[in-house]
Amino acid sequence: MNLPDYLSKNDKVAIIATARKANKEDLKPAIELLNKWGLQAVIGSSIGLKEHQFAGSDEQRAQDFQQQLNDPEIKAIWCAKGGYGTVRILDRIDFSVFKKNPKWVIGYSDVTALHSHINNFEITSLHAQMCLGVATKSEASRETLRKILFGEELDYQFPSSKLNKTGTVEGELVGGNLSVLYSLCGSNSAINTEGKILFLEDLDEYLYHIDRMMQNLKRNGMLEHLAGLVIGGMSDMNDNTIPFGKTAEEIIAETVAEYDYPIAFNFPAGHIEDNQALIFGRNIKLKVTDRGSKLNYLKD
Repeated sequence: MNLPDYLSKNDKVAIIATARKANKEDLKPAIELLNKWGLQAVIGSSIGLKEHQFAGSDEQRAQDFQQQLNDPEIKAIWCAKGGYGTVRILDRIDFSVFKKNPKWVIGYSDVTALHSHINNFEITSLHAQMCLGVATKSEASRETLRKILFGEELDYQFPSSKLNKTGTVEGELVGGNLSVLYSLCGSNSAINTEGKILFLEDLDEYLYHIDRMMQNLKRNGMLEHLAGLVIGGMSDMNDNTIPFGKTAEEIIAETVAEYDYPIAFNFPAGHIEDNQALIFGRNIKLKVTDRGSKLNYLKD
């Protein structure tokens, strides 16, 4: 995988909106954080635009993203907000310059569409908190983002779960939001999961939707040949009047029960306060034991 250059003091980071609308006023905590790290925030033209729930039209959001991709002074692109809409601009983007000179693309949730698309170019990207919400996330959320951007060593330890499958495995980390990955199946943005370690998280879904999406990934062959599976936050799930009968985590465990690879629940990432950053496309070592789980990046 092609790893973008790590950042240095005074580097420029563009803040753009690929999905829902965002105002500059709401970005103050993120701008202050970048300044604290010695970085310069560049506010994209999509910030402040409005077209219903979107940050301007698809064309306007795509133009802003394209400009930041092509600008050699921009070293990273930080998505302001998720929601929905990133997938609508994917086919409007020319990634030819980006492929030759990759830079960090940062975000999670709806930005999974970009992570998945970029992974097929064999370029790493950064699953991490959005600009909005910086002040409400944990210190570890901010610090893991900073460490990755500046190329510092990073590893993770997180608690065990009765649903875990123990074991140790190495492989490339891919994934993101389950709903978005599900929506990309069959397109040229879908990820190849064979031999890889898949990370999943989601928010505000009906439990039967979680089951339907997991069954879809399974029937598409995306779960059978994994090296490992890591599950983050499955937050604020909904149920019907007649209960589905299982939690989101139990649904996932049941779907992959026949496979032998290690499975680690409780990873601190997703739509939760402790949303720690992950590098998609990097090779990792995942160790799952009865006492807890560890994840660390392998040397390039």
